[in-house]
Amino acid sequence: MTPFALPESAVAEVDRTIALYPERQAAMLPVLWTVQREAGWISPEAMVWVGERLGCSAAAVQAVVTFYTMFDERPVGRWKLQVCRTLSCELMGARAVIDRIRERLGIEPGETTEDGEFTLQEVECLASCGTAPMMQCNLKFYENLTPERIDALLDELRGSTPRPFDVEPVIYERPDLDGYRAMFPRTLERARTGGAEAEAK
Repeated sequence: MTPFALPESAVAEVDRTIALYPERQAAMLPVLWTVQREAGWISPEAMVWVGERLGCSAAAVQAVVTFYTMFDERPVGRWKLQVCRTLSCELMGARAVIDRIRERLGIEPGETTEDGEFTLQEVECLASCGTAPMMQCNLKFYENLTPERIDALLDELRGSTPRPFDVEPVIYERPDLDGYRAMFPRTLERARTGGAEAEAK
């Protein structure tokens, strides 16, 4: 296993962070955030390094990394697209959003495009249930999404440079009823078919 290393400035930042807490392990989340910011992801070697810094096992670090969707155990694209799949978003069209991303980028959830631009992930609740369906792109929320808005967003993002601390959400206007209906073509078709069958009986 190749030893993990951070730039000296990042190591100093980690040490300053640890010093803020009465127990070293209490600094786990901000330390992991620094590691991921610098390395792009949290490798097994990085988990060992963090464990040694905090006085705990690599397994304890891995347990935290695997719990939070903000941490990545493998390299990701420049744009990490995390689509919420929890109940509110699922009921409001998240599946159509995910399907459009799959179609446009040619990847499945958990995969990264060959050019390293985009990674698609499905995640649990991101606490924007009132503006479902929504997606977190890097640190930025995009809310009240539709497949057409996904098309425009992917075109905008491709080739552009991420801004690390851009967290201002983009909250689109709610789609009209026809816009919502368009995200559920199979459901509508079943409803029409079921209605026709009922009339025939």
